[in-house]
Amino acid sequence: MPPAFAGKILHVNLTTGDIAQKPLDEEKVLKYLGGRGFNARLLWELVPPGADPLGPENVLIFGTGTLTGTSAPTSGRTTVSCKGPATGLYLKTSVGGHWGAELKFAGYDYLVIEGRAAKPVYLLIRDGAVEIRDAAELWGKDVRETTRSIEHALGDPDVQVACIGPAGENRVLFASIMMNYYNAAARGGVGAVMGSKNLKAVAVRGHGGIRVARPQEFRRAVMEGIEASYQDFSAKTSYLYGTSASVAVINELGSFPSFNFRSGRIDNAEKISGPYLVEAGYLKRRMGCNACIFSCHRYCEVASGPYAGAYGGGPEYETMSALGAGCGTVDVELVIKANELCNIYGMDTISAGSVVQWAMESFERGVITEKDTGGIQLHWGKPEAILGLLEQVAHCRGFGARLAGGVRQAAKSIGRGSEKWAVEAKGLEQSRVETRTAFGYALAFAVNPRGPDHLHTQVLAEFGTRPGGRALVAKITGDEKYAFPRTLEKRADIVRWHEDCYAATDAVGLCSFATTARYGVTPELLARMLSAATGVDSFESESLLFAGRRIMNLEKAFNVREGATRKDDHLPHRLMNEILAPPSGKGDDRAAAAAGRPDPVKEQINSRAYLDRMLDEYYELHGWDKATGLPRCKTLGDLDLGDVAAELDRMGKLAKD
Repeated sequence: MPPAFAGKILHVNLTTGDIAQKPLDEEKVLKYLGGRGFNARLLWELVPPGADPLGPENVLIFGTGTLTGTSAPTSGRTTVSCKGPATGLYLKTSVGGHWGAELKFAGYDYLVIEGRAAKPVYLLIRDGAVEIRDAAELWGKDVRETTRSIEHALGDPDVQVACIGPAGENRVLFASIMMNYYNAAARGGVGAVMGSKNLKAVAVRGHGGIRVARPQEFRRAVMEGIEASYQDFSAKTSYLYGTSASVAVINELGSFPSFNFRSGRIDNAEKISGPYLVEAGYLKRRMGCNACIFSCHRYCEVASGPYAGAYGGGPEYETMSALGAGCGTVDVELVIKANELCNIYGMDTISAGSVVQWAMESFERGVITEKDTGGIQLHWGKPEAILGLLEQVAHCRGFGARLAGGVRQAAKSIGRGSEKWAVEAKGLEQSRVETRTAFGYALAFAVNPRGPDHLHTQVLAEFGTRPGGRALVAKITGDEKYAFPRTLEKRADIVRWHEDCYAATDAVGLCSFATTARYGVTPELLARMLSAATGVDSFESESLLFAGRRIMNLEKAFNVREGATRKDDHLPHRLMNEILAPPSGKGDDRAAAAAGRPDPVKEQINSRAYLDRMLDEYYELHGWDKATGLPRCKTLGDLDLGDVAAELDRMGKLAKD
């Protein structure tokens, strides 16, 4: 077994029942750094072009990071990859908790699920022993019931369970895979892929360990990363208030997506914030993933009132916006209840909130009526509308069945101009970043291979609110004045660096909070950790970022093979065609000019002209053809992706050098 690895890949074919354990090729894995990177390589090799995302040809890959299961700070991540049902394109989603570490302790770095079972099954992995078990009695149960049933059947409360709820069984295109109740592999419909395979759960228990090549050197690097992370002033805030700590500030700046992105603010937004969860007594404890130093996860309960007894992990920032302000409510107890429903039914809160918002706006505009909804009045903020639709969607009943395919399919079904307020691109509902006020994020969302969201390229440094972020922007661009979100200048440079770093972070198994949100673990330090853990001395900051770039190019090449071109790199219609009004008294750019910053963009909009300028620079920087968005042979060859270039060339999907 090579240092830092369990040493094996587990292949399970649900069609045939075959189970194969294959030795890990350390050199090949480290070419892609592990985790997300090697997942992408496996996906390229195993999924044929044009495969049905919900068909047996699609594969579902669970990949641990190279440092997952070690003491490296925040090393609790697992990447789940497949061809995405919501988009028909590349999909990866990263999940925290302890499941990935347990898989390594059980003897495996990667789990590859192929085919489709004839009837519901679940997979049990215990210290190298693997069984495909009948799941007939689990089918139909929610996430809590499923997890508890497996724990009880095995007589082991410490077993780590990844499972789907009714939404995954019913192939809702934003169904999630939930890991031990509260950790979600959520975006893009990985739960629907798991459901399409008749796979209810994967239960893992291991008693092994992970060794590192040079323990003392590794420990020194780990302690340095921990201390540096704690120096970032937001570390304490994250622990105290979680990801929703800044809701009130973002709302005041007019950048808190509300009412289906029609507005950037909502009255009394502080009542759906992290501080309010603490002050009002809803927060009962803080939770952290494997080796986490921030413990940003929340556990909240509602003690009385109409939602008495509601409890669960979160709500996080995205949920506060998606199921709160986005739906026109600041009732935190309602948000906690809605969040609970998504968790137990196994649905992504971002997309679930988005379809509810789209339906509410459609109802307001008269595009749909009570006749369509079965009598539900979809008024903004109405509890019965929010909770009722979530129930219907998860079970594909009533009007919810029309929403289960996401807002793109719903708008196509309803028509009457409703695609204009369907806030999606590539088929994925946009996460809750107001990209009309942050142009680095706008570019990052447009080129994201899985669709418009923040968990592929986190560009927080562009806001310039923290010293670490400003210093990073200065390092990338040569001047910290570009740490300013409302300019088009240098966005491509900033996005490309963050893409590379985020890909490397995912691949080694760390949380992005350690590297691209709090800057404590720099690429230099991450490379030292990786070298000390694996014994491979060739890792340096530049080689790490280069490997991240290789991962990004492979992921984009997967989409090109599926037919994607530059035309697919866009943002939702609303954000590209409707100007976001600045908050009252805001919008004076004299301060920015006085600070020597680039000329700010006057209109808060992701217009075609703005986006095209950034895309030109981005593709030029990447070495991809600007007109088509297709890769060049030399670009892929330089990244040691010659076989990928050859396949695209045979298909006529490679740009001329």
